[in-house]
Formats: sequence, C-alpha cells, structure tokens
Amino acid sequence: MKKGIKLATSIVLLLIISHLVYGQNVRFVNSGTIEYEKRVNMYAKLAKRITKRNSSWMQQIYDQYKKTQPQFNSVKATLSFSQTASLYKPIETNMPSTNSFFSNDPTIDLKKTIYTDFKNGISVSEKKLYEEIFLVEDSVRKIKWKITDETREIAGYDCRRANALVMDSIYVVAFYTDQIPVSGGPESFTGLPGMILGLALPHDNTTWFATKVSDVSIQPSPITPAKKAKKVNNVGLLSTLKESMEDWGEYAQEVFKAMML
Repeated sequence: MKKGIKLATSIVLLLIISHLVYGQNVRFVNSGTIEYEKRVNMYAKLAKRITKRNSSWMQQIYDQYKKTQPQFNSVKATLSFSQTASLYKPIETNMPSTNSFFSNDPTIDLKKTIYTDFKNGISVSEKKLYEEIFLVEDSVRKIKWKITDETREIAGYDCRRANALVMDSIYVVAFYTDQIPVSGGPESFTGLPGMILGLALPHDNTTWFATKVSDVSIQPSPITPAKKAKKVNNVGLLSTLKESMEDWGEYAQEVFKAMML
C-alpha cells in the first residue's frame, strides 16, 4: 500500500516538475518584427462579381483571367511591434505588375501603412486609392471577439481561435498567441490577449498568416505622411469616398469596405 502511495506521489511530482520546466522553456516575445503573407483567392472573389447584368462581358474576362493568372494573389507585409505600439507596412517588391484587368484593383491589394498606439488607443493609417492618398487618424477599432477552444500552430507558436464581426457584417476568424503578449495584429485587427498571427475573412476569400517572427527588440516609428495626403478621420474618409464614387454602382461598396477595414 505504501509503495503504491509513494509511486503515485512520485508520478505527481514528476508531472509538476515537467510542467514547470516546460513553462521555463517557453519564450515570451514583447518586441520584434513579424512577416505576414496576405493571400486572396482571385477565382472565388472574381466569380462573385458576375451578375445577370454584366455576365455578357464579365464572364469572358473571368475565363481569360483563369487561363492566364494564378488562383491566388499573394503580397507580403511586416509588423514591427513593442508593448506600446506597432507599425504595419507592405513590403515593396520589384516584381512587374500583371497586365490583367484586376492588377490595380484596390479591393484586392490596397496599400496600407498603419501605426497603432496601444497606450493611447490611437490608429494612424496611410491609404492610397488610385492617385489619392489619405492619412486617417482615429481611435483604435473596438472588436468584440469570441474566444474558442480551437488551436493550431502558426510560425512555431501555439495559437487559439477567436471569431468576430466587424463593420456590422464582416465575419473575421483570428488565431492569436499569448506567447507574444501584445494586443496587435495585421492591418487594423487588434484587441485579443496576444498577437494575431493568422487572420481570415472567409466571405471575402482573404487570409493573412505570419511566416516569420523575429524577436529583435524594436520601437515602431510613427508614420511620416506624404505631403499631398488628405487628413481625415473614419467618418470623413467614408463621406469623401461616397461623394467621389456615387456613380460607381455596386463596386463602390467593395471599395468602401477595403478602405474602411
């Protein structure tokens, strides 16, 4: 009987020690740089634009696109972060742009640079729409996340899933890690108890996933705005877009969504 008790006690102690050792080996990153890959399923996204009204010409464009272009459009960006701020910006490449009908479509690859001040709850973003540049300063978007029990590994980090609705109707799936205890993420997505390393907009056929995490200490710098940038807040941005795109039909709604996210 005593041998059995001693054995059970030894097993419990071994489990406790193993847990403590594991906890000591987990590295927590408070500052560094994350590289994200954004992927858009072009075939799925463009197929949704075909309607009875435009099918006579849009179907031909879509079919030609599938013959000449890859299914996924991929771009990369970096997020430099500390415990007080982050800076998200696209990685410029020398790759020649495609000559497809959709190569400069802002709803697919809108260039955004976003500085987030976690301490003061302020977001400053520079967004370019064709030849117009906007400098948007407003409070950080408040997202009501629902954390689930689903987990997965991303870029070597254990992540937990959370779901949310933003802008009333956009369904978002995020995977965050508490091993990076900074409430940041790609673009304007924040508000979880850890860094967002994976993000998906299922109904928009778009994902962001971290491919590399560097823990070299860094302090993100605020945006240096372009001289011709128009300074607005979110309300002012939407008002300007509606005024300038009132004759753009249904496509305008997609542009609004891309610009406001």
